[in-house]
Amino acid sequence: MTSNPLLADLDLPDFAAIQPPHIVPAMEEAIAAHRAAIEGITAGGKGDFDTVVLTAERADFLLSRTWSPVGHLSSVADTPELREAHAAAQALMTAYLMEAGQNRAHHDAVARVAARPDFVSLPAANKRAVDLALRGFRLAGVALEGEARQRFLDIGVSLSDLSTKFGNAVLDATEAWSEHVTEEAALAGVPDSDKAILAAYAQEKGLTGWLITLRQPSVLAVLLHAKDRALRERVYRAHNTRASDQADDKSHDNSERIDAIMALRHEAAQILGFADSAAHSLETKMAADADEALAFLADLAHRARPVGERELEEAQAFAAEHLGLTDLQPWDLSYVAEAMRRTLHGVDQEVLKPYFPLPRVLAGTEALIERLFGIRLVKREGVSTWHPDVLFYDVQDAGGAVVAGVYLDLFARAGKRGGAWMDVCRSRFRDADRFHRPIAYLTTNFAPPAGDRPSLVTHNDVVTLFHEFGHVLHHLLTEVDLPSIGGINGVEWDAVELPSQFMENFAWDKDTLIGLSGHVDTGEPLPDAMFDRLLAARQFQAGLAILRQIEFATFDLLLHRDYDPAKGAQVNAMLDQVRAAVAVVHPPAWNRFAHAFSHIFAGGYAAGYYSYLWAELLSADAFEIFAHGNIPGGGATAFRREILAAGASRPASENFQAFAGRTPEVDALLRMRGLAA
Repeated sequence: MTSNPLLADLDLPDFAAIQPPHIVPAMEEAIAAHRAAIEGITAGGKGDFDTVVLTAERADFLLSRTWSPVGHLSSVADTPELREAHAAAQALMTAYLMEAGQNRAHHDAVARVAARPDFVSLPAANKRAVDLALRGFRLAGVALEGEARQRFLDIGVSLSDLSTKFGNAVLDATEAWSEHVTEEAALAGVPDSDKAILAAYAQEKGLTGWLITLRQPSVLAVLLHAKDRALRERVYRAHNTRASDQADDKSHDNSERIDAIMALRHEAAQILGFADSAAHSLETKMAADADEALAFLADLAHRARPVGERELEEAQAFAAEHLGLTDLQPWDLSYVAEAMRRTLHGVDQEVLKPYFPLPRVLAGTEALIERLFGIRLVKREGVSTWHPDVLFYDVQDAGGAVVAGVYLDLFARAGKRGGAWMDVCRSRFRDADRFHRPIAYLTTNFAPPAGDRPSLVTHNDVVTLFHEFGHVLHHLLTEVDLPSIGGINGVEWDAVELPSQFMENFAWDKDTLIGLSGHVDTGEPLPDAMFDRLLAARQFQAGLAILRQIEFATFDLLLHRDYDPAKGAQVNAMLDQVRAAVAVVHPPAWNRFAHAFSHIFAGGYAAGYYSYLWAELLSADAFEIFAHGNIPGGGATAFRREILAAGASRPASENFQAFAGRTPEVDALLRMRGLAA
């Protein structure tokens, strides 16, 4: 067995053994092995599915198996040494993948498979894998010649580097700002549970008192609860100017990176013959073009804006009457909203949180998944992880056989990217007599335990956990044995959020929510009266919430569709233009939200952020069928069979139609949001 843990043929990565010096040598060896495998395909001259496509799938699986832990560690365990090694390995990986995408001999071998007389008789999944492989070659520039070919390669490497640096700058800017508090009175209104977290942040730095940071639990604690308006403004300003020219520390400014990223995306699209980078990106999505997606967003905005305007007026009136705030500012909105929930709806997140200790929530989540899909999540001890807090669960089928696995990394900490996400550790792959089980990562940034008390999460955190488990289940419950089209791989990007949005609905199901609750002190489940109030407030400020998503999605699409090389990205001007048309809440001129918008500048959502709402439309329609329709075998069984199990073995539109049986309508989404009857 190799001494490099990244190259070891293990069912799970040995994370505890992986060190930065392992990374570059492992990637060099893995890339060399992949190149040799592809050369073997192209030199053989054969054109059947197994010798061409299945051999490539095997090579891709082994390369991904080596790279996945490296990419994951850069997001959850950042150190200067790891960052340096990751950057060097990523440059190697990106350059090679761009080169491999332009390998004409490999493309021609796949094309010969598609041209064989027996191609039409192949299983649908095999044909789909071939079709998507050919599309991948085309989008990688396999047909390019000469200087255009080389320039496209160079752009790919540069974009990868810029995206990584963008994300690193956001992480560094998040950790760079803090405010040390020594007088408890300055934190008036902040709940004891949140103050315990801030005290832990101070102890982490060797300080007394409390430390306010830009980690998610800290920002929410202040913006939702702090009575000190000036403190709320300072935290809001610091959070919304991260990695920008408006931050106190400008060393992480992403301004030039955004301009460079947009210029390179535009140039790459034009080299391939696309009018703009939105059209290029939409090649991998369900929407036909940017105009279709923008029309969808405009329809939602038209219907939601009057509701949002009314909600803002109600917040302004409440703030003036109950809080003495007559000039409502953006840093007041969350604080006012929480006060409104408590006063008008009887929903107090701090009263709710003790009913959601994280161990109880996890147990209830496991029970829900077993009830819906007939699988069990069983915690396994002794798994090698990157942090002591990380959990690992085996996934067992109805017969007790282990069929998959998932890592859970749930708490915010230094060196960990903010937000919540799911990613692929290992894909499902049945290769000759060996079965590789699918393995996923589920990452959140919940408040960590404080002292001897477990982490207490909000109901919003429960929604987040269910959302990410939707992605996890999409990956783990696939029945497709080819990695390129199994699970979330190959699924159209504006459909990949469908399972996650679908699972969110169960966070509002009474039996589920009461089942996963249990007061941290008494074990008492969430009282019926509390649930009823929570459910009644589900659509509270729904208009403002959806307008915010529409704003981000519209900005993203227009930024990519209308980019003008002569003018540059002009992100702030574009945001102002979008807000004038969509928003009812207008942030200060110094707001630099886009400079930390990692989804589109350091993630996979470029010209695709609209997919959250697009998939929510599909999800709302599907859930109405699930909840009220008469589906043979039951709704959960159908959802697992037609969407989760199918992966990308057929187009997402076919998966959805097979489950729902009708064209989705915007009204379903609006009904789910409480914006339509």
